Formats: sequence, C-alpha cells, structure tokens
Amino acid sequence: MGRSHLGGNRDQGKRAEMRRKVWILLSLALLAGCRQRPAPPVLGSLPEFTLTAETGSTFSSRDLAGKVWVADFIFTTCNGPCPRMSSQMRQIQNATTTLADFRMISFTVDPERDTPEVLAAYGKRYQANPARWTFLTGPKKDLHALSRDAFKLGDVTGDLEHSTRFVLVDRKARIRGYYNTWEKEAIPNLLADIQTVLEEPQ
Repeated sequence: MGRSHLGGNRDQGKRAEMRRKVWILLSLALLAGCRQRPAPPVLGSLPEFTLTAETGSTFSSRDLAGKVWVADFIFTTCNGPCPRMSSQMRQIQNATTTLADFRMISFTVDPERDTPEVLAAYGKRYQANPARWTFLTGPKKDLHALSRDAFKLGDVTGDLEHSTRFVLVDRKARIRGYYNTWEKEAIPNLLADIQTVLEEPQ
C-alpha cells in the first residue's frame, strides 16, 4: 500500500509540474502576441519619377502621394524568384483589401520585353487588382537610377539580375523597411509594418 501511495504522489507531482509548464508556455505566447513591432525607421527618401503603367498610361510618383506602398523589381519571363515574389505580392493584396491608402508597385528590370501589354497579362496571371497593384516599365536608364540610386537594390543593366527584397514606402515617399522574401517572417512582418506606418500622423 505504501508503494502505491508514494506512486500516486509522484503522479500528482508530475501532473502539477506539467500544468505549470503549460501555463508558462501559454503566458509567453500571450505576451508575444501582445508585443507590437516598433515603428520602422526612415532609411532614405525617393525622388520623383515618371514611368508607364501596364495600362499604357503615364504613371508618376505623384499618383502615390499620401499613400503607403510596397515595391519590388521583377521581370515577366523570370523562372527564378519572380513567380514566388508575385505570389507573395498577391498575398499582400489579399490581406490589405480594407486599407484604402495602400498600394503595390512592381517595377520591371526588363523594359525591352516587358511592354505595357506584357505587364498587363502578367498582372492578370497573378490576379492583380489594377486599382491597387500597378506594374511599371520605362526607359532602362530611369529604372536603373530608381533601383540603384533610390531603392539601393542594385543595377538594371540588361543582365536581369535583381533584388528579391520588398521595400516599404511611407506617405512621404520615405523608405521604411526592406524585407527579404526568402525569409519565413518577411510577409507577416511587412504586413504589421504596413499597418503601423498607415497609422502614423499625416
């Protein structure tokens, strides 16, 4: 009988220890969920630009005045990271449907092939909403200056090498973050930062 009683005490002790560990883990999870990301820092400012949208219409940085937006650089015949990046942009589009002052911009690094018509077909492939997600082409020198000098993402020289990062831009055309699209937490972190930047005083 003594051994049984001692065994029961041990079992009760183990259950109590397990409950304590579960409670600690739940508490840590709740704290992590409540913790907010700090406001992203200002990393630079973008110049004014004028390019051509997939509709064939002129599109300028003035069309983004007062908007928060995300940019990336892709090309439509890419068999590497571009399909993944554009799928991630579609995820962002779907997650931000209620954010009236949010936009997405995809710049091509292959302006010789990516005409407005080609970009429009590419956008349809990824279910882009033209009112929210714009694809831009233009002179190679202008795209090169934007990618290298403004966004700090690299050259547009015809070799089709390009960054796989997304860039967050605020209402004042200031860069607020870079997000490596290979990283698991890139899109959740970007979505959180979009909300934070949208809530900043105008």
